[in-house]
Amino acid sequence: MPADRNPRRPDVTTTELVGGAEAVRVALHDYDERWPDAFAEHRRRIVEALAPSDSAPSGIAVDVEHIGSTSVPGLAAKPIVDIVVAVPDITAEEDYLDPLLAAGYELRVREPGHRLVRTPERSVHVHVYEQGAAAIDEYLLLRDHLRTDAADRELYASVKRDLLDRRWDDMNDYADAKTEVVTAIKARARAAREAARDAARER
Repeated sequence: MPADRNPRRPDVTTTELVGGAEAVRVALHDYDERWPDAFAEHRRRIVEALAPSDSAPSGIAVDVEHIGSTSVPGLAAKPIVDIVVAVPDITAEEDYLDPLLAAGYELRVREPGHRLVRTPERSVHVHVYEQGAAAIDEYLLLRDHLRTDAADRELYASVKRDLLDRRWDDMNDYADAKTEVVTAIKARARAAREAARDAARER
């Protein structure tokens, strides 16, 4: 949130999982050239939903990025396009959540600092955070590193393949199972980013 603004109201303090836990069978697909197109279409849909209109004259300015494995060319992934949207005030749900629901997305998660909406087909997940949230930088750090580092890209893919045949009581359990490798990859990504910054300063 900009430094000169205060949240409209206190944020939620608990996690609400709309619809409860969902059993899931994780299936990896080879990289699909249509995933960037799907992101572009939903980016347009999101921006239009949050733009000024007769019912919401002010609208809000948002940042929209493609994240997750489908944002990394060449990486096998679940066929779910993940998108992160940064809004000015996460507590002002009437500014972004209501318009997104009106645009056809469905609320799945409401928790401190984060909302998740998705398409009814569950093929697109839209993660909403407040502008400046550390989680956004973490998503982009991992994405950008995997786009450029072939070894870590293959490592990540191999770990996901190892988890492929398991049945998960909830998608969050699958995500948790990848935590160790993701943490290690992000540590290398931070080190590479710092090295690049140091090299740039020395020029």
